[in-house]
Amino acid sequence: MSQKKLVKELMKKLDKLESDREKLIDKLAKALDKLEKKVEKKAAAKKTTVKNTVVKKAAAKKTPAKKTGTKKVAAKKATPSKAATTPSTTTNP
Repeated sequence: MSQKKLVKELMKKLDKLESDREKLIDKLAKALDKLEKKVEKKAAAKKTTVKNTVVKKAAAKKTPAKKTGTKKVAAKKATPSKAATTPSTTTNP
């Protein structure tokens, strides 16, 4: 083969390799975009879940604290009332 034919063949092979390279780069770029979107979705889902959990835990902690305080106050008020009735009953007979 002459040098001209060899050069033409090598140029064709080179062009083909370059086009294959560009195709692969495009595929990789698309795959990376998909992965980034998935990661963003997962991160957004985790943030939402974390926020909901924190709100639920905070609400759960506040509610029992209020109930406990109310019960203690009611118990204290009820106890003096009974104590007040008992001494007056003892003094009357």
